[in-house]
Amino acid sequence: MEKILAFYLHDAGHTVSVVNPARIKGFAQSELLRTKTDKLDASLIARFCLAMKPIPWIPPSPEIRALRALVRRVDSLTNMRTQEKNRISIAYESVSLLIKEHIAYLDHEIKKIRKEIARLIEEDPNLKRNKDLLDTIPGLGKVTIAVILAELDDLEKFNHVRELVAFIGLAPKETLSGSSIKGKPRLCKIGHVRLRKVFYMPALVSIQCNPLMIAFCNRLKDKGKNGKVIVCAIMRKLVHIVFGVLKSGKKYDPNYKPVSA
Repeated sequence: MEKILAFYLHDAGHTVSVVNPARIKGFAQSELLRTKTDKLDASLIARFCLAMKPIPWIPPSPEIRALRALVRRVDSLTNMRTQEKNRISIAYESVSLLIKEHIAYLDHEIKKIRKEIARLIEEDPNLKRNKDLLDTIPGLGKVTIAVILAELDDLEKFNHVRELVAFIGLAPKETLSGSSIKGKPRLCKIGHVRLRKVFYMPALVSIQCNPLMIAFCNRLKDKGKNGKVIVCAIMRKLVHIVFGVLKSGKKYDPNYKPVSA
């Protein structure tokens, strides 16, 4: 809903910033506010913008908006199909038949929309070029590539891959205080949920088919890292590769080694 308002205001000529609500909440807590009304919230947001100067929001192109809508529709239908499949085992026989018919309908719709996604990507030169680049990375399938293209529309706003890792929510979060408190590093998870989710399965596939990832995985195992830590590290590694491939415009090269300065 907030993006609909953002598009409306941007199209009307206003400067728009889209900010994580947690930042506004933190700003309010820093002021020790105890009362919450629409008028006070408006004043709070105005003070936040004046102090923090959030960057202007640039809306995605119409092609990206269309692709994003289709990709998210497939995701919704896929979740719906999973829910229906879970209901079959406990459903009465007469209802079970209706559920199966609904699942068949959902399968048909998902297949139809995925064809439309493929057509949209093939007909747009930029999307097709990026799709062909991502297709060279072992472990990334058509579904994953479509989500990356839809959700990661503008790499220019990221000057370094660390910024992209943080944007997705894959940056490690450390807890250190003096010499007595040292918590285990954990995944931050403050970021783009859809992108973080879509890198999970490719990470599992990569450690089965990509020699570079297999070697990386083995090094982490030798250091005593557990499975969850390894998968998160592989996900970050994939983000690094995706960033490098799209930024450079060059196909994935497993033998590439950056030149030291």
